Amino acid sequence: MQDRFEDIRPYNDSEIPSAISRFVNNEYFPIIAQTLFPDKEIEALKKEVLEIKTIRQFQSMFMYPLIGKIVDLSITELTYSGIKEYLSKDVQNMFISNHRDITLDSALLNIELFENNLNTCEITFGSNLMKGEIVIDIGKMNKMFRIVRGGNIRDFYKNSMDVSSYMRYAITQKKESVWIAQRNGRTKNGDDKTEMAVLKMFSLSSEGSFVDNLMELNITPIAISYQYEPCDFLKTTELYVSSYQKYEKAPNEDLNSILSGIQQNKGKVHISVTKPITKEELEYCNGFEKNEKFCTLAQIIDNRIYKNYKLFNTNYIAHDLLNKSYRYQDNYTKQEQEAFVEYMQKGLKDIPGEYQELETIFLKIYANPLDNILH
Repeated sequence: MQDRFEDIRPYNDSEIPSAISRFVNNEYFPIIAQTLFPDKEIEALKKEVLEIKTIRQFQSMFMYPLIGKIVDLSITELTYSGIKEYLSKDVQNMFISNHRDITLDSALLNIELFENNLNTCEITFGSNLMKGEIVIDIGKMNKMFRIVRGGNIRDFYKNSMDVSSYMRYAITQKKESVWIAQRNGRTKNGDDKTEMAVLKMFSLSSEGSFVDNLMELNITPIAISYQYEPCDFLKTTELYVSSYQKYEKAPNEDLNSILSGIQQNKGKVHISVTKPITKEELEYCNGFEKNEKFCTLAQIIDNRIYKNYKLFNTNYIAHDLLNKSYRYQDNYTKQEQEAFVEYMQKGLKDIPGEYQELETIFLKIYANPLDNILH
């Protein structure tokens, strides 16, 4: 079975020593080493790293401190809820998460799983990002599996079937939890919506009934919220341009988004693990016809995410500014509002376009999560 997923799957423990050897001999290793371990000599560190034999050891020695540094430098407070209530070492989950940052959404979840002595999850990784030997090695050692982007309709169906089959195999046979975004690409406008196509992809790998098929995956919605939205001004630019013409990504734009998301101040961040989708909910969805089953399930997942999304002062400030009201003024101070307006104006002034439109787009990014809870 494993050979079928050779082009998709992460590394297993037996492949770690050779990947580690390539890693320490890569030209970028000294840069990574200096960033994470500034007090260690490179050669001494290389010997230490070459002792790594398992994925868990790699995550413990490299990924945990790496994400920890990102948290220390760009997040003032990282909190979580639901992990102790809904997760167990003995039960695997299909985590389906709202998606705000290319790398941090899943990385921050894995930090919390690691700190709660739970197994980290396998993570989807777009083929458009999996380029270069060191990126591939780090990704696969970090339990990332490949999703192929693009292609014609036939390729799309095959790729969807392969990913669906691999995720089911990972959960039911490897006993590994899996993380996937609720949609293809990040939410740009703050309006988190689960794409029906993602849920239909889940079902491709089983011929069982709708209920049995999806119960086997233990679908568990995740809500992640940032006080300051990663890449908020880049997202504003894309949404503005897209309202007039087809948006074309610039060369290395995805890499720029990754770096911007990592470096940007995000203020407070909260991860909410919610109650897994129940058999009763799936049976309710099964009462509808064809696509309506998946539409109804998507709405249930969305409502779970909205209900557990943690709102910050920036959400309330943006909503009041957008609606020219003081409805939520008890949730922020005048100084906080002034600081947010200054932050917005400073970021928008360098974006070409009609300022009022840009401001409206920017404010909606922060206001839409509040609207979703209200509605």
